[in-house]
Amino acid sequence: MKFQPGEQPARLKRGDVIDLEVTAVAHGGLCVGRFSGQVVFVRHTIPGERVRARVGDAPSHGRFVRADTEAVLRSSPDRVSPPCPYAGVCGGCDWQHVSLAAQRQLKASVVREQLARVGQEDPTRWLDLVVEPVPGDDEGLGWRTRMRYAVDARGRAGLRGYRANDVVPIDTCLIAAPGVRDLQITRRDWVGRKEVTAVAPSASTAVAIPDARPGVAKVREVAADRVWRMDATAFWQVHPGAADTLVGAVREVLNPRGGDHLLDLYSGVGLFAGALADDVGEMGQVDAVESDAVAVRSARRNLHDVPQVRIHGESVDRWLGRGGVQHCDLIVLDPPRSGAGKRVMASILQLRPRAIAYVACDPASLARDIATAKRVGWRLSSLRAFDVFPMTHHVECVALLEPQAPAGHLT
Repeated sequence: MKFQPGEQPARLKRGDVIDLEVTAVAHGGLCVGRFSGQVVFVRHTIPGERVRARVGDAPSHGRFVRADTEAVLRSSPDRVSPPCPYAGVCGGCDWQHVSLAAQRQLKASVVREQLARVGQEDPTRWLDLVVEPVPGDDEGLGWRTRMRYAVDARGRAGLRGYRANDVVPIDTCLIAAPGVRDLQITRRDWVGRKEVTAVAPSASTAVAIPDARPGVAKVREVAADRVWRMDATAFWQVHPGAADTLVGAVREVLNPRGGDHLLDLYSGVGLFAGALADDVGEMGQVDAVESDAVAVRSARRNLHDVPQVRIHGESVDRWLGRGGVQHCDLIVLDPPRSGAGKRVMASILQLRPRAIAYVACDPASLARDIATAKRVGWRLSSLRAFDVFPMTHHVECVALLEPQAPAGHLT
């Protein structure tokens, strides 16, 4: 049913069509409008536009609905024609209809909003925050070096739809790195398979692995002046410029010294541990903690020649809870998208480091953990944001947390 503002339905429901003003950007690749007082999260639009949208999801609680733009009634000057014909159909890209510069402004707005609303930061403090470009993409395209393709019942590889399990058959994904595209996964027959993982590493041949499992293929990456050998299923940053960019940002904010004791938590294949080991020197110590057995094996292989690095194959929570470390100088915290959480944050703050570099792929989780630290006397000293996921709503941040008072004076 088609409604106009002022015509108040009992409650918006799936299939309703509404006209509304889009006022702000929200976390998750959506924008926000209101229809007769009800919050509407709408895709494929930009703040400042007026759009006609169809409700696709109307939760029973009635606090908000989700909708998709069907027509742009008044467009933003930041609107562009999406370069990909599947934009809006496949669930991978949120912002192909937005200029690249404006995408970064939207992401910065989301980070600021999360810091203020969840992280208890002064809303005016981060007005100058920018989302920095990262070397290695082609105007926001051709950067994704790791992809998972879903396979439909006919054996065709494609990508999942938005919030759906349906497979969208595609020809070419424009954000895929050239090495991934060269595998021509979408033009091959994958009958009997459920998905195909594609990896285009920087220092070895690209591989396509159907129904990937550990042990099938090994790849090599180059970052932080080292060669990293790992299982193809192990986690590695998907943007070719991300690893070096994040290592540089972490090193800059922590400023490690010779003899420092550093913890690398959620250490993966050992990127930060290996990169910062030279900074702390032979008199220093790095404890790298990771629960994923595949990543731990790769880390041990990569860092066997660095005696100051000790690798612990255990969950961060459990390792910290055993109390083997009572104090450290620095911490690199690179948790999964869900964040570190109150328990892990409480444990690491009790170690009284002089600084924590928090590497975050989700600004909401980052803001929650910042709020936890602030409640016990810590502060957010600096923040940088990087566009390592162009055309999507995702953004990577490196935050510096420091004690309000010198670490030795904390209680």
